[in-house]
Amino acid sequence: MTERKVAVVTAAAGAGIGGAAARRLADDGYQVVVTDKHAQRSEKFAIALSETHGREFTSWALDVADPTSVETVFAEIVDRHGKIDLLVNNAGFSVSKPIVELSIDDWKTCVDIDLNGTFYCMRAALPHMIERGTGNIVNLSSTAAWEAIPDHGAPYSAAKSGILALTRVAASEVGRHGIRVNAVAPGLIYNEFLKRIYPDEFFEGFADRRTFLGRLGTPDDIANVIAFLASDQASYVTGEVYGVSGGTAPHA
Repeated sequence: MTERKVAVVTAAAGAGIGGAAARRLADDGYQVVVTDKHAQRSEKFAIALSETHGREFTSWALDVADPTSVETVFAEIVDRHGKIDLLVNNAGFSVSKPIVELSIDDWKTCVDIDLNGTFYCMRAALPHMIERGTGNIVNLSSTAAWEAIPDHGAPYSAAKSGILALTRVAASEVGRHGIRVNAVAPGLIYNEFLKRIYPDEFFEGFADRRTFLGRLGTPDDIANVIAFLASDQASYVTGEVYGVSGGTAPHA
């Protein structure tokens, strides 16, 4: 059985929050399990982590929207590593269209990945955590969960809002088993993936116009909060939502 704490991060092999979280947790000594829908990218990322830290990191191809895939992969992870100490539900997808233009598939795909995928992964990890009497889950929501603007799209906003309720209910259910469940709600976080989706003018002036701090958020800003919630410094924090938006979307 692995002596280090084992952290499973979904959608961990990209250029955004998942990758930053995986690197930060590896720096903090976690045995990070890299999961991503893209098997080759996941394996490549795990190899890079291994080379950086001088120890082996494993990877699995995981489609969080497929409950069978989730159950199978999580069982294999527990079989390989013996436990899951931390689950970071980072996988996400967005569709930014007016409601009248959304197809049923648009809606289902976004909700299946963002909300259902979070539930499937929690459902797969929690029995192992309950059995051991310890565990930690950090779910990725978004300021879209409470912002009343059309930019995010209805399915994404609805799914991310659902994650907040799921987080709080789960925290109330499993706290007595020594398990903490929290959420992080990022605002606009600049990364190469978003750069491929939105035109340059989308980002121009955003820092000066919207944020209190005069800069855009980075994946590392979110990874730092995830690392805090995963640490013993947050041992009395559960059922909470931490907004990280540079002041663009304050929330209590």
